[in-house]
Amino acid sequence: MASWVLSECGLRPLPRIYPKPRIGLSSVSATNLNLRRISPSPIRTDRNCWALRVSAPLRIQIAGEEEEQTTNNGDEFFDPGAPPPFKLSDIKAAIPKHCWVKNPWTSMSYVVRDVAIVFGLAAAAAYFNNWLVWPLYWFAQSTMFWALFVLGHDCGHGSFSNNHNLNSVAGHILHSSILVPYHGWRISHRTHHQNHGHVENDESWHPLSEKLYNSLDDITKKFRFTLPFPLLAYPFYLWGRSPGKKGSHFDPSSDLFVASEKKDVITSTVCWTAMAALLVGLSFVMGPLQVLKLYGIPYWGFVMWLDIVTYLHHHGHEDKVPWYRGEEWSYLRGGLTTLDRDYGWINNIHHDIGTHVIHHLFPQIPHYHLVEATEAAKPVLGKYYKEPKKSGPLPFYLLGYLIKSMKEDHFVSDTGSVVYYQTDPNLYGSEK
Repeated sequence: MASWVLSECGLRPLPRIYPKPRIGLSSVSATNLNLRRISPSPIRTDRNCWALRVSAPLRIQIAGEEEEQTTNNGDEFFDPGAPPPFKLSDIKAAIPKHCWVKNPWTSMSYVVRDVAIVFGLAAAAAYFNNWLVWPLYWFAQSTMFWALFVLGHDCGHGSFSNNHNLNSVAGHILHSSILVPYHGWRISHRTHHQNHGHVENDESWHPLSEKLYNSLDDITKKFRFTLPFPLLAYPFYLWGRSPGKKGSHFDPSSDLFVASEKKDVITSTVCWTAMAALLVGLSFVMGPLQVLKLYGIPYWGFVMWLDIVTYLHHHGHEDKVPWYRGEEWSYLRGGLTTLDRDYGWINNIHHDIGTHVIHHLFPQIPHYHLVEATEAAKPVLGKYYKEPKKSGPLPFYLLGYLIKSMKEDHFVSDTGSVVYYQTDPNLYGSEK
């Protein structure tokens, strides 16, 4: 079942739209075409090569057309797939030293705050037990479940504190309470950070190759790219991972883990099972309908929050965002393809996880320093940092980016060292 919904906690940002030739190269004489060399910045290209090893349409100029040296707003053309003129150490040096300090008391204060709100919301909803109140509760509680996940996520990165045992205990309590296997997820998420932007090696929301995409049946394709189904993907990803990958976050023998991690995976699976058993027991005490209203529906709301946020941090930009293979990939170039997002009032509630670029490059930075660290790094990042659109109180505008990306970001070429998402024009029946 996982194969039709996924790519984790899996979906992609809109690459920059490259103009298509109006006529094929084979049907036009050389006198009518002015091939333009693509050599933005210090990219390794052969002297006589007309383009980089990129699976994007060749840029051509039709006779009589003005050459496009700038973007529509008059800025000089910027290639997001070009190697940056700065190093990871340059970004690190720009971030104030206090941004790296992990204060366990500060981290625990956020845990106390969020847990108190969760129980307060549940008590209020159960007290009023009114169908005018329940929808408000479901939205608020699902958002708070998502906030709990982000704090557990910090535990997994070690940005919660310098104490491994505190991170592990807090992470298990936070993640198990929302049915996430802490160590299983922590390890696969580490793989995602270490390989982000790599077509084959990335773990979460990585692109499908054209060959793999074409091997999927039509129903699987539709489910994978038709809302709301991709927004329900996370539990299935935990059990079966993404298309093209095998293993389970609950199975200690999965190839997700090495031998030394098996005990950790077993511990997390036991904690997850204990939480599931507790919910079953509560359904006998309180009734299954009450448990569904208090926990079940907020849980699925949390899953949708998780899938939307993680997807939009890696997909859905106005310009095409590159993915890499082979020697073109590096930790820095992969991390720079992530996207910051503004969530309005939700920013503080879900612990500024929208400041995702710096988090991806330096996951050791605590969430309460991410905004300051991002502001300090912007002068170094330059155009490689994509300024997020400002949100209203609630980030409804992000649904537009999500829908557009689902319609356009389907697969990448089987070949090429720097590739961009391509669109299947037949997916929604636009072409026969």
